[in-house]
Amino acid sequence: MTGPVIGPMNGAVKPVLIVHDEPAEVTRAVVDGGPSTVQEALEVGAGLVTLEPYVGKGRTADLWEALATLGARDLALARAIEPHLDAVTILDQAGQRSERTDRFGVFAAEGPGVRLAATPAGPRWQLDGTKPWCSLAGMLSHALITAWVDDDRRQLFRVDLRQPGVEVEAGAWSALGLREIPSGPVRFDDVMADPVGDPGWYLQRPGFAWGGISVAACWFGGAVGIGRRLLEAARRRSADDQLLMMHLGAVDARLAEARCMLADAAARIDAASPTAQGDAGDLLAQRVRSTVARSCEAVIRHVGHALGPGPLANDAEHAKQVADLELYVRQHHAERDDASQGRRVRGADDPW
Repeated sequence: MTGPVIGPMNGAVKPVLIVHDEPAEVTRAVVDGGPSTVQEALEVGAGLVTLEPYVGKGRTADLWEALATLGARDLALARAIEPHLDAVTILDQAGQRSERTDRFGVFAAEGPGVRLAATPAGPRWQLDGTKPWCSLAGMLSHALITAWVDDDRRQLFRVDLRQPGVEVEAGAWSALGLREIPSGPVRFDDVMADPVGDPGWYLQRPGFAWGGISVAACWFGGAVGIGRRLLEAARRRSADDQLLMMHLGAVDARLAEARCMLADAAARIDAASPTAQGDAGDLLAQRVRSTVARSCEAVIRHVGHALGPGPLANDAEHAKQVADLELYVRQHHAERDDASQGRRVRGADDPW
């Protein structure tokens, strides 16, 4: 687990190493693909499926390095392909396959005032209603979508988004961060779908929480990209600038904390450690996400204090990266997730 996590930016996709001394095969495929747009990232993500980068099957760290590498270049690129790679992992767990031409999303969120219902329709199911927070729905070919099969249970379904009856609601995404990743509602009217697992399987399956760590790997990459700006500035200035060096040292420490948590979690997951299974696995995921989220917030703060308003006002790439990360990391629900973690720790056997 050696190698620097930050290095100079020159516009290329540069590896972010979490575990390896050199980029692993999955990361190398991302670097060689060199995507610079969301569409190109989706193409690269689809190509990664041939390498079977499934979380929990021996290549977890490889996948997280690849996501962090994209996130450091442009967080929207990582945000685009992370759900696709999560979807192919889920399909593999369910004994199903995806095609090289598929572009998947995972739509499992719920929202007030909307509901997506599934009813049997012969050997298949019919979806009707509205699903919120459907990222990139207009650019994807398929999605894994949770829908209510009765008043109390949800089930996961595989849906072709290109069929009649699928309507992406335009204009619902007003965010300044991740502007390339619109996440609005999609309406379904008599849309055919195929089940993936039984009711409740999606949430109860081994590794559900691990997908949340993949998201944290993207956050980590975003923080690395922001940290690189500070490193560039520090290399242009004198090492006698004590305040600048203090901020750079603090950023390095926070990134190192996040990297170590990701590396440790990947090792535990791939070793099928009891500490990564069941309730212990849920706690592991919460610990990693909390640590990485706090590290991201600290990096944004230290870089902002060190460099002032100039980069945010005059460096479009840096300003975008900060806005993207500030929005994306809010998938960690701060104090609410801390309270949930505390309840898990309270009920755990010898957590420390």
